[in-house]
Amino acid sequence: MEGKGIDRREILELESSAASSLRDASDREKLEEARIKYLGRKGALTLALRSIGRLPKDQRPALGSLVNEAKERLNAVYEERVLEITGGGADEEPYPGDPTLPGRRCLEGGLHVLHRVTRDMKEIFFRMGYSLAEGPDVELDYYNFEALNFPPDHPSRDSQDTFYINRDILMRTQTSPVQVRFMEKHDPPLRIISPGRVYRNESPDPSHSAEFHQMEGLYVDRNVSLADLRNDVTWFIHSFFGRDTKVRFRPHFFPFTEPSAEVDMTCFACRGEGCQLCQKTGWIEIMGAGMVHPNVFKYAGYDPDSVTGFAFGMGIDRIAMLKYGIDDIRRFMANDLHFLRQFWPGTWAGVKV
Repeated sequence: MEGKGIDRREILELESSAASSLRDASDREKLEEARIKYLGRKGALTLALRSIGRLPKDQRPALGSLVNEAKERLNAVYEERVLEITGGGADEEPYPGDPTLPGRRCLEGGLHVLHRVTRDMKEIFFRMGYSLAEGPDVELDYYNFEALNFPPDHPSRDSQDTFYINRDILMRTQTSPVQVRFMEKHDPPLRIISPGRVYRNESPDPSHSAEFHQMEGLYVDRNVSLADLRNDVTWFIHSFFGRDTKVRFRPHFFPFTEPSAEVDMTCFACRGEGCQLCQKTGWIEIMGAGMVHPNVFKYAGYDPDSVTGFAFGMGIDRIAMLKYGIDDIRRFMANDLHFLRQFWPGTWAGVKV
């Protein structure tokens, strides 16, 4: 068989001989010997299949199919004989393990750290009376920039900063477009948060990513003031990071709020003493905020003389980094179980992967 190709008669004779050997096996050991002899890696059927390569090309397909069909039939005979010998699947040999030992622990999964942080943030705002609002990831330039009072020449509208699908459609760079979309369909008073993915044309590094997560907040009613903004933001920070965390507001500029502010909290690493992480200032920036610009109200169909409101936005990834002392934003998307399992309390204790 090794020196020349095999013919149809030899294949059928080989199958008949193999089937007889399998059916005549009286126990598992002899059955396994018969299987290896005919169906193993160096078995007779395997060698027959290899020998077909020495046949003329026009004969190879038919004989190759014949050998494969014979192997399938013999495998069926083998499986049937296994059931007969073992009495329908119960192995005649005693269980090789120790039944008194404890069972193996299953490797259960858990929530991704960003999902966990988002859930905790939402629960805090829900207790404050906020409701959930969502919008599309693929957004119109109108909602992402124009209706938020961005001038046509604003740097963030450049393709070097934004992923454009065409002139009018882009991947949203912030969750702020949900503000205008929600206000168009709802009358004040309203109080919403809108978490979601955002996209920016950035080169990934420890503090930047082309895809990350934000949470936007919006409160609109009559006589809403900066004091209300400070109260809600401070309550969130105290609830999430602890009541001993200090908060400060610094003047800033955003096209869609006026006045605008950057919000800082005491550095979680040094507790305000000053360290390398906070550049010796004792403070860490956590979000941007401000009073909704009158022009944004006009785009949404609100009368800016009748209502006021505030908005704030923060990076969920950044909040998670601050909460757990994570030094590289890229780790969230790396699918590294050694990293992710740290945030699955009690699930992976003492388990190696």
